[in-house]
Amino acid sequence: MPLPTARGEVSGALVDALVHEPGGPMSSRGATLPGGRSLREADPYGDDLQLALYVCYELHYQGFSGVDDAWEWDPELLRTRQALERRFLDALRSDATTHDDPDAAVSGLLVEPADGTGVSHFLRDEGERWQLREYIAHRSLYQLKEADPQVWVLPRLRGRAKAAMAAVEYDEFGAGHGDRVHAELFAGLMADLGLDPAYNHYLDATSARMLAVVNMMSLLGLHRALRGALVGHFATVEITSSPASDRLARALRRLGAGEAAVFFYTEHVEADAVHEQVVRHGVIDDLLKREPGLAADVAFGVDATVFLEDRFADEVLDTWRKGRSSLRVPL
Repeated sequence: MPLPTARGEVSGALVDALVHEPGGPMSSRGATLPGGRSLREADPYGDDLQLALYVCYELHYQGFSGVDDAWEWDPELLRTRQALERRFLDALRSDATTHDDPDAAVSGLLVEPADGTGVSHFLRDEGERWQLREYIAHRSLYQLKEADPQVWVLPRLRGRAKAAMAAVEYDEFGAGHGDRVHAELFAGLMADLGLDPAYNHYLDATSARMLAVVNMMSLLGLHRALRGALVGHFATVEITSSPASDRLARALRRLGAGEAAVFFYTEHVEADAVHEQVVRHGVIDDLLKREPGLAADVAFGVDATVFLEDRFADEVLDTWRKGRSSLRVPL
């Protein structure tokens, strides 16, 4: 895909720089990497910083057309990314941390509230088709790279934790069948709903709060020091996925979606119920047995995931209840 449209001074400078060769005379052409005050003062959850961070991370995934692959490991770009990450991670540690015990953090996820009010509840009970399509467009940035950020943690695990994590990832990647890769199933869901299933197609349309959800996965996956938080994040995803997937499958049926769309979520109802047990007892338990000092990091991964997902859900529901689109660029 092409580079996205900038959303501010930081992302603008980054996008301008990436069209040149890394290490070249960028300043003579009016393009330099962002730095200084613009980085220090950027809103850690705002559009500008989150888009810039997303662009930096995307160089480790599929990249952008017209951008030299050598940018992925360019030292100056990595310094810029590090400054962006510090702003984001410091904010998350300050705003999201509520537990230091992973058992306490996880236990709060295991009971579904009787009066749930999240996006999946809204779409199941009263959402309209345009709202469902918007939600899927937002989530496409996450789901079209489903399980990719978590793969980076595998070399950082050992023994049972590594084996259990690899087993879950094997399922996410279709258990050896290309047409069953979960990202491909989500692309089929999008096509069924008349959405463009191209990777990152809705990057310009989605909100900073959705970018933050995806950026956190990349941040935790790319840093060995954050391996405990990545495991806590992944446990949260698997624990909360099954009931939410059931609600979304019901929403899709109520709104007349086809079987390809419904199948993505019905597949996750059963699969993620199993994955939850594997991650909790196979990955977390064994990791903390080997490295008990990571307990607070695991709890932080749970807290940060809940925090960012709740912020995203609150924003989407607020705009819908006001009769407005939740996307920057309406479908």
